[in-house]
Amino acid sequence: MPKPDPGLASDDRLRAELVALLRGSNAHVDAATTLGGLPFGRANERPDGHPHSLWDLVYHLWFTQHDILDFCRNLDYAHRAWPDAYWPDAEATRETWTDTQRAFFDDLGALIALAEEGDLLAEFGHAPGYTLLRELLLAADHNAHHLGQIILVRRALGLWG
Repeated sequence: MPKPDPGLASDDRLRAELVALLRGSNAHVDAATTLGGLPFGRANERPDGHPHSLWDLVYHLWFTQHDILDFCRNLDYAHRAWPDAYWPDAEATRETWTDTQRAFFDDLGALIALAEEGDLLAEFGHAPGYTLLRELLLAADHNAHHLGQIILVRRALGLWG
């Protein structure tokens, strides 16, 4: 991992660190590596001793990240029902498996763009006390947690390392 440019202004340095955090690979495996090569044929399996399938985790990872992005961009944001809305209510199909992973990376790109250009410290008009910085940190933290869970499930299924 390249070291940050020490000549960057503090605002640019913070943005660069946020982008690196969202992309991963500093303290955890990045999303592209973690999700890369996941076979659809194993998506709905729950290994013994694990409460979630790969599909459960991929869907939850995408949905939650999408919800955070929506919260950041939508003045008319509507809260979703926890926990029901955040977890899949059916098994993956080949189409939902592919589309959900693609949407996860599209939304991650949108969060990175916000990290690069957005007003990090201004409070949201629709959510006083909440800032873009807080939401970006929340997304990165949540992603790291569940990417780690995906690695554990992959290991249990013999699909890692």
